[in-house]
Amino acid sequence: MRIGAAALAALLCGPASAQAGTEAKLDNRSVKAGLAAQGADADTDTDFVRRVGAFLDGWHDDAAHTRPAYFDKMAPQGIYIGTDKSEIWTRDQFKAWAAPYWKAGKAWSFKASKRNVYFSPDRRYAWFDEQLDTQMGTCQASGVLRNTGDGFLVEHYQLSLAVPNALNAGFAKAIADYEQRQAKTDKARTTAR
Repeated sequence: MRIGAAALAALLCGPASAQAGTEAKLDNRSVKAGLAAQGADADTDTDFVRRVGAFLDGWHDDAAHTRPAYFDKMAPQGIYIGTDKSEIWTRDQFKAWAAPYWKAGKAWSFKASKRNVYFSPDRRYAWFDEQLDTQMGTCQASGVLRNTGDGFLVEHYQLSLAVPNALNAGFAKAIADYEQRQAKTDKARTTAR
């Protein structure tokens, strides 16, 4: 299910918080600091958005350098959804899946080229969307962070390939063909047992 920022704000904070946000230029990125705490000054909002951005940049850098801190920055019950439809993991499942990459010292490298950050009035939750330069090409992701008071934890992260609309038909056909071949292979394996 896809949920918009205003709807997410209503879920997290009640409908009254779904109000227009402010926009600021930070680190050559357009960052929308939405749903700011009432009465908070713009510098405080900007600082909070910078903290979120620094956390996410550090999290991505931890993966690029296979640092254990990458998984420590995810909530124990946190969810990571990868690009394959089978990739829906809790933190510990994701850590187990990624173990061979960490052991080899080579994981993935994501650098945000655009990021929008929104947050609840009490700043307990921040959610974001980002475009990423990756080894797979351009990807898009969205996620939810929980502010612990000492930092942030990733509660939810979803990664997707950014497929141009003009390529969707061919892309969808390639996936359908692949899944059909995979189903035949799986059936042959089952029959051989």
